[in-house]
Amino acid sequence: MKNATLRLSALSISLALLAGCATTATTPSASPAQSAALAQLDGGQPREAAIALETLAGSLRGAARNQTLADAAWGWHLAGDSARAQSLLTQVNPRQLAGASQQRYQLLQAIAALAANQPAQALSLLASPQAVHAPLQAPWLQTSAAAQEAQGDLFAAAASLHRALPLLSGAARDTAQADIQRLLARVDDTTLRNRSAALAADDSFYNLAGRALIARGLSLPRPLQLDPASLPDFSQRAAAERDGYRPPAHIAVLLPLSGQLATAAGPVRDGLLAGYYAEHRRRPELQFIDTAGTAAGALSAYDKAVAAGADYVIGPLGRDEVDALFARSQLPVPVQALNHGRTLPPAGHLAFSLAPEDDGLMAAEYLLARERRNVAVIHSSDDNGRRAAAAFANQFKQRGGQVAASIAVSDSPTNIGSQLPAGVDGVFLAVRGPQARALAPQLALAGLGGATRVGSSQLTSGTGKAEEDQALDGIAFPTERWASHGVAGLPAASELAGRLPTARGGAARLLAFGFDAWKISAYLPHLATSTDQGLPAATGLLYLDGSGQVLRRPSWSTFSGGHSQPIMDGR
Repeated sequence: MKNATLRLSALSISLALLAGCATTATTPSASPAQSAALAQLDGGQPREAAIALETLAGSLRGAARNQTLADAAWGWHLAGDSARAQSLLTQVNPRQLAGASQQRYQLLQAIAALAANQPAQALSLLASPQAVHAPLQAPWLQTSAAAQEAQGDLFAAAASLHRALPLLSGAARDTAQADIQRLLARVDDTTLRNRSAALAADDSFYNLAGRALIARGLSLPRPLQLDPASLPDFSQRAAAERDGYRPPAHIAVLLPLSGQLATAAGPVRDGLLAGYYAEHRRRPELQFIDTAGTAAGALSAYDKAVAAGADYVIGPLGRDEVDALFARSQLPVPVQALNHGRTLPPAGHLAFSLAPEDDGLMAAEYLLARERRNVAVIHSSDDNGRRAAAAFANQFKQRGGQVAASIAVSDSPTNIGSQLPAGVDGVFLAVRGPQARALAPQLALAGLGGATRVGSSQLTSGTGKAEEDQALDGIAFPTERWASHGVAGLPAASELAGRLPTARGGAARLLAFGFDAWKISAYLPHLATSTDQGLPAATGLLYLDGSGQVLRRPSWSTFSGGHSQPIMDGR
């Protein structure tokens, strides 16, 4: 609606304001022909409706004529003929409008006011105490959001678009969802915190605002509001222990124990078993089923789990496997997927992931929290590096930052000095340790050694020799809470690495992920009511949002003397 081209005269705008003070007119009874035209107007045939209504208006007088002209003007607006809509509106006496016709007139006037850079006037026209006619509700809210954004009230604009979402579909809904994220990203921390706290207890927009708070490392004023229908059924579980422990009775774990993803599945399995056997209270029956890393294998494994009597499923691990499973119309047993699919989980199911995009989002928030606004991005050419860099750039730009350069490097980076821009105050390194060691001297030579440097979680891959890793000193990176703070149920990371191959190097992150998969399954009812403390776990503090996604707030570490050291104030 921000791009509306409808322009109305000052006289017609004044008439709109006068209409707010006029006595509400009585809605004339519609003729069969008029009713048919109005049905076309509300049913997606605006041009046909506009022609019929304008023709009818020529044979009418008084209020009936004025209301039919207003209806025809709305039809021409929807059909894209703003000039014809303007011509008809100048003939309308707003004092003789009522009901849906009056609302169509007001909405057209608001769109015109917005196009004339008069957002306050647009909002006054849309502040109707009456119930808005159903087909007008979505454009009414979208126009309100555009006016609120023009006034600088980004939080209110995002909330208005959120209320419009159930009324939209297809590309319009996708655009609105993207705009909500864009608007929330530009709200400053203090406003986001205070306005979120002020939302009504039953306002579903609180969940979206809460997600933004979690992503920025800010505390939630109260738990996220979760619809019971969006959660697995806990009614058959035994009563919870004092700490919230309330596991299922029979868990089936779907992992690619063979195939191309088997290497990743090993540490996930070991982490899950470590959490399972560290628990000495009642434990569920545990069953592992191989998916072979394929969509068909995942579907077959799920069917085996159901047939075996499982009441909770953890997995699958691969994105294609998750997509295949979540595409099913019927999933009788709740699923806690170990990856994010291309769509949100169905109601009653969850998704938990260590996606590269998460690294990018967290790095963007880390730099923004330190007032870094102009950065360079250096990323590896593999899938992880590209995805992390893309997510970083999107989040950083939405939040008002500038990406001065984005540079892709090979496994053995060449000299990139000529590509490094001057004047940046931050650098995001979505690369592995050996690449970062080769890049660090180049950053120093380019005068960026003093810039705030933050890496992705891949930074620790290929590290472990202090004499070499001293080149990484001062680079911050998101890490597992287990490594920096320890976690109940797991030995210290250094101790376990000495005994278990899957607890070493990059595999340690997957082991922590597997441990948390177990913990989510056992503490899910508690997780659903967590506030700012979240659920302490190996990969970070965990939260559950209203769309079935488990959110993670990581710990932060940096290299010092070639050794990884926790940053106590990781935000």
